[in-house]
Amino acid sequence: MSASRASRWILPLALIGVVIAAATYRAFDLDRFFVPKELVLHVSALVLALLAVRRSAVVDLRRLDLLLVGYLVLSVASAAFATDHWLSTRALAVTLSSAVVFWAARTAAEGGARRALVSAAAAATVIGAATSLAQAYGVTSDIFSLNRAPGGTFGNRNFMAHLAAIGTPALIFATITARRSWTAVLGTIGVAILAAALVMSRSRAAWLALAAGAGLLALGLWRAHRRWSDPTAARRMRALALAAAAGMAAALLIPNTLEWKSDSPYLDTVAGVVNYREGSGHGRVVQYANTLRMAAVHPLLGVGPGNWGVVYPKFAAVNDPSIDPDDGMTSNPWPSSDWVAIVAERGVPALLALLLVLFGLLMGAWRRADRAANGDEYIEGLALATTLVVTVIVASFDAVLLLPAPSLIAWSLFGALAAPSSARRSLSLSPRVRSRLTIAVLVIGAAAVLRSAGQLAAMAVYSDARTAAQYTTAARLDPGSYRIHMKLASLFEERGECDRARESARAARDLYPNAPDPRRIIRACGTGPRAVR
Repeated sequence: MSASRASRWILPLALIGVVIAAATYRAFDLDRFFVPKELVLHVSALVLALLAVRRSAVVDLRRLDLLLVGYLVLSVASAAFATDHWLSTRALAVTLSSAVVFWAARTAAEGGARRALVSAAAAATVIGAATSLAQAYGVTSDIFSLNRAPGGTFGNRNFMAHLAAIGTPALIFATITARRSWTAVLGTIGVAILAAALVMSRSRAAWLALAAGAGLLALGLWRAHRRWSDPTAARRMRALALAAAAGMAAALLIPNTLEWKSDSPYLDTVAGVVNYREGSGHGRVVQYANTLRMAAVHPLLGVGPGNWGVVYPKFAAVNDPSIDPDDGMTSNPWPSSDWVAIVAERGVPALLALLLVLFGLLMGAWRRADRAANGDEYIEGLALATTLVVTVIVASFDAVLLLPAPSLIAWSLFGALAAPSSARRSLSLSPRVRSRLTIAVLVIGAAAVLRSAGQLAAMAVYSDARTAAQYTTAARLDPGSYRIHMKLASLFEERGECDRARESARAARDLYPNAPDPRRIIRACGTGPRAVR
């Protein structure tokens, strides 16, 4: 089976799987959603990469490929100098797997699977939004999180909303260009589901992004109507507009189980969309300023992928809203912006390389729409341009491309809708080179898969653990878990076993040198073998 044909069924399965994957280990309220999704991303990327290497005798590199490779090389170099290598390699694995997905989706699309991939991404987006609505209307599940509801299988309403916003242009494209009436009907229902979920999310980033995307879509579709008269497409666009309005009205009027603190939560969110003087908006301003100071100190390679939370406390001001007052660490493991995170973690050159990749995709989409020979080609270019604009905006206000689910869906759409372009350089791969590349891909991909699997296993052991031996097993399965090491340190401290308490506290301190709790335990235990009490 060729790599292109394999991508036609591997990528749709991955797109659906990454949306629904979640675990029930409530002690790990973020990672129980992220780690299973990372596992889906890495497994699919490993299979796709192995097939591509084994089946490709020639590799054609385009201008955007060279920029993307540059971004990956800079990310690898940054990870090598990070403080916490467990975090840096985990974040790097998401980046590498996302790049593989992009190349696989582009190859599959050029082989005739473009419509199938876009439809799969749209379906995955609707399924994710549907889980959010299910939670909002009273469906209970151990998979759902009560924090930041209704997040559905994402655990956080903002994460769900960001992905829903990114997938909306794909759903509109798939519905307008559907070959069968019943698929157009399903797409119309999907738009109503997305509209309702997005309203209930109260995600200001998603609302801003969709407002910009809607303006671009409206302008583009108006231009398309002037060039191609298609009664079916026009009828479907009107149906989509009505479905979106119905979904928003249903979200506002039908009673749900969400317990907002305000009597007018949706109006409050609208009023606070651009409020940067108080609340989360002010917190972002403070965080961005301190993070940019961090980037100024580490401009070339940053502090390492995933290491923002490790280093940020050194730059935080007193009463910084990004710092949890209970443990002196950041409330979230990444800043509230992909672009701020990348410049601080990977350096200025890496950020420029990635932005040039996205800009190149945008220019290609615009040229394709401008030179389109028919309505479908025009809408493909418009869909990619809108997806890029929406992604850039939501990524400006939260972590998006740093996370597995939106990364897989966004980069799949970027690849599937990318405009054809000529190769800048072609590389011939001899059988020996392919064999060596296969070994390299297998080692790197297996390491990423085993890392995620180990984290899942550690969560399972930790959740049922009652003894120090069981917690120790969890720490061995996931040596990069600060939470598990600190649990052991606290347990040994309570039992008066200073040697073991110091050992676990030092392991935690090595991961987060600026965290105060490990240092407290080390000081309490002193330097000798005496007991705490």
